[in-house]
Formats: sequence, structure tokens, C-alpha cells
Amino acid sequence: MLRKAYIYLSIFLVNWCYAQIGGNYSFQNLNNFYSARQLGLGGDLIAIYDGDLQTAFSNPALLNEEMTKKAFIGQTLLAGGINTGSLAYGRQLRNYTGAAHFRYIAFGKMDRTDINGTNLGTFSPGDFIFGASASKKVNERMYIGATLNLMLSQLDAYTAFGGAVDIGGVYKDDEKRIVVAGVVKNLGMQFKGYTKERNPLPVELQLGISHKLAHAPFRFTLTGTNLQKWDLTYNDPNAKDKVDPLTGDTIKVKKANFFEKTARHALIQTEILFGKKFHIRVGFDYHRRREMALVSRPGLAGFSFGTGIYLKRFSLDYGWMIYSTAGSQHGISITIPIR
Repeated sequence: MLRKAYIYLSIFLVNWCYAQIGGNYSFQNLNNFYSARQLGLGGDLIAIYDGDLQTAFSNPALLNEEMTKKAFIGQTLLAGGINTGSLAYGRQLRNYTGAAHFRYIAFGKMDRTDINGTNLGTFSPGDFIFGASASKKVNERMYIGATLNLMLSQLDAYTAFGGAVDIGGVYKDDEKRIVVAGVVKNLGMQFKGYTKERNPLPVELQLGISHKLAHAPFRFTLTGTNLQKWDLTYNDPNAKDKVDPLTGDTIKVKKANFFEKTARHALIQTEILFGKKFHIRVGFDYHRRREMALVSRPGLAGFSFGTGIYLKRFSLDYGWMIYSTAGSQHGISITIPIR
């Protein structure tokens, strides 16, 4: 029973940020985080332009020549035996930089039972994404890119298929050390669902800006997430105004104000760059904290921490994303050059 509880909790955590808008969408695994650097910075890396192949998962326009002939492998772990994995390889294709990638979520073994609870064995559900990305340099400062994803979801005897496209753009000013980026994710459709009903994909609009300080080893990034939906707060449909029995005053149902709704879209990411060899990372997602933190024990919910070591023959990254005191996600990634 304890193992089952961990599995159900982990499945929920995989789809954490869509708790209020996710019930109507399919293939939520498109928005999971598969690399250690993503975990360490608390989410997508749409406005960080360097030679790290991991950033291509977040914004295809970030693909560049420094990523060519590099191979990437990543593994993350959640509670209950759930794990995610990713592979990627970058290559220069004439005037384009391309990458092929594969991502998966393995939910571990689950019991198969009939309507009477009789055990009929076990099965292992999983979600898989097969993708290809390409980017092109428009001019000295602007880049565009696109990703094509094909999705497969398998749940015992049931399967679902779909296709999606991500479109991204980047503006980079090296003199001011500023990168501005935007991406539209998951434009597509579900070709086949578990049932005859087909649900839409979780389309998301993101905008971001990063700035590297001139005389200090800090890079700050602010990313706006889920910009396609203004109000991400949950309003209980059963909540009603109350009357104070002592004063007779009406106590209205508390609703989020403008600043609360704005903060729910903010992902703050900071990197401390000790030269080119060693990085420390911290991320904070206010929406994740508000949705996932336990009232009695909020802890570090919404925070993320990570580090990266970059050597000549390989690079190694570690990330830790904290959902609540009930669970977190750890990840490790390795990138190696292939000549």
C-alpha cells in the first residue's frame, strides 16, 4: 500500500504545474523536466544561450554550433520507483544546427486487477517522446528554431499517439550580455487516445530574459510561464461568502489579486559562474510553491538547486527540484563530445 501511495504521488508530481489547468489535456509528459540543469534551475531554460545541449529541450532556437557532435544522456528519479530519461545528439546540417532526442517516463510496475480486486499480474506503463529539432541563424543577433515531437503513451493494453511542434526565437546582444527569448510549446494534436475521445495538447507560451553581470559571476534569468492563461489560481466553486456571527459583517471569499496572479507566472533562475568549469544554480517557482507546499510544513517547496562541472572530455550536471516535504526530483546529466 505504501508503494502504491508513492507511485500515485509521483504521477501527480510529474504533472505538478498543470494541477489546475491540466485535467483537460493529454500528453502532459511534454512539460516534464528531463535534464539535471532544468531541475537545478527550476524549469525551462528558454533564454540561456551557451553550448549546453540540454537547453534545446526548452527552446529549439538555442541550438548552435557549439552543440554539434555532442551527445547527452540524462536520468531523473522520483518517489515510488518512477524515473525519467533522455538522450540527445547535436549535428550541423549546412546552414542549420540540428538535434535528435528521445525522452521517456517509466512508472514502474503496477498491479493488474479485475473489478473484484483479483490480482492478474503486473504491467509497466510508460510515456515516450521521439523528437528532432533545428535552428537557423537569421542575423548576428537573432535565431529561430523548431522542434517536432511524436508522442506515445502506453498503459497496459491501452495506447495513445500524438504529434506536437515547438517554435522558438532568440535575440542575443553579446555587448550587453542580454538574451531575450520566446517559445510556443506543444502545438499539435492527439491522433489516438486511450478512448474514442481525443483531448487537446497542453499548449504553452513562454517569454524569458537573461542577463550576465559584467563584473560579477552571476547570470539572472526571469521566465514567464503559462502566459496563455492569465489566472492560474484555483477558485473553489463550492466556496461561499460567510457572515461573522459576532459583528454580522460579510466575509467574502478571498480571491487572488493582480500581484498574486502575476507572480504565479514568474520563474526566477540564478547561476553563479565560477569561470567556465564550475557552476552553481538556484531556481524558484512561486506557482509551484503555492500549489504544492504543505500548509503546516512548507519547507523549501518551489526551490531548486544544482551544480555543473565542465571538463574537456565531458560535463556533469546535478539538479534537485523540491515539490514539497512529501517529495522531490533528483537528476544527473552527462554530456560528451563525439568526434
